[in-house]
Amino acid sequence: MAGMKAIQLVAHGTPGTFALRELPDPKPAPEEVVVQVLACGLNRLDLWLEEASLLIPLHLPRTPGGEVAGRIAEVGSAVRDWRPGDAVAVQSNLFCGACEFCRRGEESQCLHHVILGVQRDGGFAEKVVVPARAVARLPAGVDAATAAALTLAGSTAMHMLTNRAAVRPGDWVLVIGGASGVGSAAIQIARQLGARVISTGSTEAKRALAQRLGAEFTVDSAQVAWPVEVRRITGKRGVDLVVEHVGGAVLLQAFECLARGGTVVTCGATAGREVSLPLWSLFVKQHRLIGSYGRNRADLAATLDWAAAGKLLPVIDSLVPLDLTPAAFARLRARQVLGKVLVRP
Repeated sequence: MAGMKAIQLVAHGTPGTFALRELPDPKPAPEEVVVQVLACGLNRLDLWLEEASLLIPLHLPRTPGGEVAGRIAEVGSAVRDWRPGDAVAVQSNLFCGACEFCRRGEESQCLHHVILGVQRDGGFAEKVVVPARAVARLPAGVDAATAAALTLAGSTAMHMLTNRAAVRPGDWVLVIGGASGVGSAAIQIARQLGARVISTGSTEAKRALAQRLGAEFTVDSAQVAWPVEVRRITGKRGVDLVVEHVGGAVLLQAFECLARGGTVVTCGATAGREVSLPLWSLFVKQHRLIGSYGRNRADLAATLDWAAAGKLLPVIDSLVPLDLTPAAFARLRARQVLGKVLVRP
């Protein structure tokens, strides 16, 4: 019987317990495709799966990995738009395509969505099976490594900056954690939209990376008073938009950086899921707090198109073979990563 290799999480923990296993080749249902994985990015979502900190039922064993790019290996009997050999990226929020939100192109709000690599086996494997509606064709000039590095984090940033919030030429935009996957893409997108960008970074190397990506200024987030530095840079005015993906105390510090009428758009809660907002300041200064989750098909298409045009570049920390995936988890957990770690089965 044909088989494939996959890394599976077999026990939760910090670290969790992983096993490199030989599994049967996946077979597609009528409306599914099998993708031969050429690259799969490591995401903080994978760490949340590892430590069982997600607020959804989790079942083991599970093959993690939601940032998948590769080639179509097999198509289901009802699939008409794809052929074996087609180069594709996979949208990690697997949407139903039929609910009221999907029908109007808001797949990020799908009522029945499933997270690839969390609720369904993902891409830390030689092959993965997904609904055909969840794959997107790679434009000419975009390889699998680029697509895997941008497909989830890049499209998350695209959704935040072009769907959930708006950036006007000349706006001040503060990007939290500019060396992260979301942050590195957000810096580039904001610059392309005409903004002046400030980024935070906890080390000199991370701040230097943010500047190479286009941040005009950087501040040291390891310093308690870093919001004061943001206000100094903007002449005490504050920024128009904060791209935030950390949560906890960092979210509250983001509000300290806002100009009147400014907006915080947030997509994460790594540092804490519960905060106490000062409402008086919120409404007196007419601030906005906007949640952002995942991406729509349009955001994924825009991300790949921007990459093809050279407007959005991947930031790749390293490429590792499948058997070194647990070590890659450890590096991300220890915050030793600059950009995206890619697993190449």
